[in-house]
Amino acid sequence: MNDKQLRKSVEKQIKRMQRAEKERPTLLAQSVFMGTLSLLFVLPVIVGAYLGIWLDDKAESYSIHWTIGLIFVGLVVGMINVYLYVREHH
Repeated sequence: MNDKQLRKSVEKQIKRMQRAEKERPTLLAQSVFMGTLSLLFVLPVIVGAYLGIWLDDKAESYSIHWTIGLIFVGLVVGMINVYLYVREHH
């Protein structure tokens, strides 16, 4: 490898490193990403819990079957949401 080829190779690597540095996510972007993930996971769990409590209140005897079941469904839906979001954005 001669000096010209070495120089071009090093310059190409420097440009690649500079581009990677510019494209690196900022702290704000990372915070927004984590906040979005949190909402995508937590909201289905909360909705499932409230819907389960409402359905259990409609039952004649004391029961938490709907609440437990719908919290579990919310967990599954939340995990699927997070998986799909991460797969799409990274």
